[in-house]
Amino acid sequence: MLYDRGYRPITIRQMLDKDFSDVPAGMSPVIFVFDDASPSQFKYVDKGNGKLEIDPTSGVGIWNDFASKHPDWKGKAVFCMLNGGAAGHNFFGDGPGFEGQKGAWRFPKVKWLADNGFELCDHTLWHAQLNKYSDAVVQEQIARNLMGIDSAVAGYKVRTMALPLGAWPKNRQLAWQGSWTNPKTGQVINYHFDAVLEVAGGPTRSPYDPAFNPHSISRVQATGSGVKNALDQLDKTKTRFVK
Repeated sequence: MLYDRGYRPITIRQMLDKDFSDVPAGMSPVIFVFDDASPSQFKYVDKGNGKLEIDPTSGVGIWNDFASKHPDWKGKAVFCMLNGGAAGHNFFGDGPGFEGQKGAWRFPKVKWLADNGFELCDHTLWHAQLNKYSDAVVQEQIARNLMGIDSAVAGYKVRTMALPLGAWPKNRQLAWQGSWTNPKTGQVINYHFDAVLEVAGGPTRSPYDPAFNPHSISRVQATGSGVKNALDQLDKTKTRFVK
């Protein structure tokens, strides 16, 4: 539907940098964001002898198939991941009980995403509702997720953080800037994000809009007719961003 209506994908970092090179003139950018690192988003199929293939029924498999059939679908999506979540939300599964995904595949999946142009995004360690916790726990949750991403892709610069359930910490600034000290090693993990994603709120403003706030980027939830309704409203009010 988005393709037919003239939308082409970019990442959050491209929006922040006002890089619309993947969007042809006369068309509009759209950002796909996958939260929670569910196994169904990125699955491997073990073909034997150490050969792994991306499951064509998983989110990444469907994305790759669509892109292969639509050469002008050049951009990528954003994955806001957990690295210690329950029920398999641990870098897309951890163990055969979660859609057959093995723990050893976790880091390779994250690295594959980074190597293939997808954006990696912080979503806390285990999806903590940040308004319920102290400043110390908030910073630990965010920093330990960042550590997990770095373990999979050393040196990767994470620029985006997504609020679990859209809940802000009591100290709002800690959503994008803070630090945590590992009590076992004494290592200090500092974080500073350029963007913070809300859980809902509708289409976000253009980065050229003076009212655009990168620390509060609203989103359209892809449930029911939510996406269609948002697109219809943008067209009706003539507020759609067009390159």
